[in-house]
Amino acid sequence: MSPADAVPVTVVGAGPYGLAAAAHLRGRRVPLRVFGEPMESWRSRMPAGMYLKSTPSASSISDPAELHRLDDFRAFDGRVTGGDLYPVPIGEFIRYGLWFQERCVPALERTAVQRIDARRTGFRIELADGEEFTSRQVVVATGLGTFPHLPRELAPLAEAGLVSHSSEHRDLTRFAGRRVVVLGAGQSALESAALLHEAGAEPTVVARTDTLLFGTPPEADRNADRALTGRLVKPGSPLGPGWSLFAFSRAPAVFRHLPDRTRLHLVRTVLGPSGAWWLRDRVEGRVRLLTGHRLGSVQESAGQVRLDLHRPGGGTEVLDADHVLAATGYRVDVDRLGLLGPELRRGLRRIEGAPRLDQTFQSSVPGLYFTGLAAAATFGPLMRFVCGTGFASQRICAAVAEAVR
Repeated sequence: MSPADAVPVTVVGAGPYGLAAAAHLRGRRVPLRVFGEPMESWRSRMPAGMYLKSTPSASSISDPAELHRLDDFRAFDGRVTGGDLYPVPIGEFIRYGLWFQERCVPALERTAVQRIDARRTGFRIELADGEEFTSRQVVVATGLGTFPHLPRELAPLAEAGLVSHSSEHRDLTRFAGRRVVVLGAGQSALESAALLHEAGAEPTVVARTDTLLFGTPPEADRNADRALTGRLVKPGSPLGPGWSLFAFSRAPAVFRHLPDRTRLHLVRTVLGPSGAWWLRDRVEGRVRLLTGHRLGSVQESAGQVRLDLHRPGGGTEVLDADHVLAATGYRVDVDRLGLLGPELRRGLRRIEGAPRLDQTFQSSVPGLYFTGLAAAATFGPLMRFVCGTGFASQRICAAVAEAVR
């Protein structure tokens, strides 16, 4: 394929961020190709029965006309739209994403991208079916599927099948009747523990934090229904009420100018580790909780797992389990993106393992953009949630459309 025949832009990934970027590009009539299974991570890496931590008002995928919000899907589906007092079930969100894709990105190609290499005139892209073509620009929206973080000391037992990451399980009923240690104190850990308990398992949460935190229930179903004084003291935002969350959600472009260390700290700590308000009653008094405990040694013992835990204030405690579920989050590392060729990865400037991006989400490799979780180290915690799809897509599409012109 000659440079003149190159595809102007290719979007890799069909989760919320990939679909939003493609929808905005399509709205600007930019020729493109989009690859991936729609909502793949949500369908294969999220447990059945879970709910989104984000509220309904903050769970819409962005499209240029704002005609395909979660409320629009609910109206299309013939259901009464619920406000922020009613969390979004994972099944509903997956159906919403598929509905969004069918209407906003109908030309999605459900083929995996195998390899992306830099070329003088753009990028050479190889597909799983053997097709190769050139693209002038590429938007990487592969989500969190390649970034699960598993503590190093657990790796040997993971190979033995006694330890797994929380993202590996679509159905937690397989653990019914078994003792499962859940490591972590965030939404994934606490919701996994609740689902395990409800499935008939015996979960124990082990957390380094002294106290487990849960969100505060919304004051009203809609932000506009809150008392005026409450809205002035703690203004509403997609991330929740409060001036700091309001700033993170409204000014991600400013966040980019903070020092690297400050940004990374805020991405790790804002809105976490904690559970949603509606989880408290499903966890407290129902699940064994060991807070303030740090993981020591981990070893296999007669086909089970034996954990030595450091207690708060000193001493150790031995805990036996049939399985350990590590709800230990995700860490972006572009070296784990195997679809990027080695030379391409070497050309990326980084913030720790994440790509360093400019104001348009473009990396240090011209024409290569990253969106979603991979952009959080640059633009902040907004990129960890669906509500960030609007800001990211508008910035990327403005830059890509200008380059195409």
